[in-house]
Amino acid sequence: MIELSDNALLFSFPEVHPEASCLVDFQRTLRIPDDNRRYPLPAGLGRFPLHHVDDYRDQLPASWPRHGGVFLPMYQSEAMWVNFNGSFLHSYPCAIKVAAGKVNAITGAAWETTLVAEPQDYLVVPGQMWLDGFAVAQGLIRQFVAMPLGAGYSAEEQLTGEAHHGGLQLLVYPMKRERYLEIQAARERERERWAHVEDTGVRFSLSPSSSAMGLAPGGLMTQNIEADTYGIDAWDQTTCARCFVHITNSLAYHAITGQRPPHKPPTAKEYAQARIPWFKYYDADKKALPGSSLLASLDSLATKFFKTHQSVLPDNEPTKPKTVISMVNTAKVREGEF
Repeated sequence: MIELSDNALLFSFPEVHPEASCLVDFQRTLRIPDDNRRYPLPAGLGRFPLHHVDDYRDQLPASWPRHGGVFLPMYQSEAMWVNFNGSFLHSYPCAIKVAAGKVNAITGAAWETTLVAEPQDYLVVPGQMWLDGFAVAQGLIRQFVAMPLGAGYSAEEQLTGEAHHGGLQLLVYPMKRERYLEIQAARERERERWAHVEDTGVRFSLSPSSSAMGLAPGGLMTQNIEADTYGIDAWDQTTCARCFVHITNSLAYHAITGQRPPHKPPTAKEYAQARIPWFKYYDADKKALPGSSLLASLDSLATKFFKTHQSVLPDNEPTKPKTVISMVNTAKVREGEF
């Protein structure tokens, strides 16, 4: 079952366990410079507004009602990250597949509904707190950046040569009930150990042709995709929920809903002038996936833009992060001097 509430998607599986659920939302953020430098995590600037496709089916592209799901607005070359509020220690473990234009964002493989262990093509929450883009190497992603579908920028078009789907696709599997019951005692101990930590699930918040948009690979960002420590047999693949998250451009959004889209996101220069912090997350106890050589071979937004227009991408000046907040998750405690 999937519910839309407060611009977030709640995936729940009461038939498996009363606590089997996961909350996912989509955060507006700075588009980091696409200059092959490695940037830390930019702040979240509030949730994108989400709407039921069925509420606006007569105003939407013909294929969208067939896919169902929800839609959100993005400006051209705006960036996003996916926030997994299921990353609280008390939440029920779930395996989540994320695709952009039905291209797996972890492996670059074509969309399929089953989980694949080798190479791992899914995320595990709690554990994976965010996904900011396409996994291109160990500890590195290329940021999700919206571009018009059909213009050749999206990962979907670069890998398949077609522009059929766009948007994001989510598929969520809960942990098997028996396995969850086995680890509840350990999770209780973990919850007590972290009871003093306040976790809102958001890094930072500031308040919030075809109209279809696809996601292109943008600038490089440091982010680990965590390996599954439970094993693929832990997931109940007889039960799942899937959601198609369509993306429309900001102009079409106003025509469809009668609502104005959120304000334009800041440029890197404006972000620096506002002194908004950056973030660095590190978990010493977790193994990171190696990333996809297939996704790494794609042209980034700036490269594709130069090839297409023979000019540099606008608002792509390098910036130097000044305030970087470290968010270190480790079980080890340093004693220090007494």
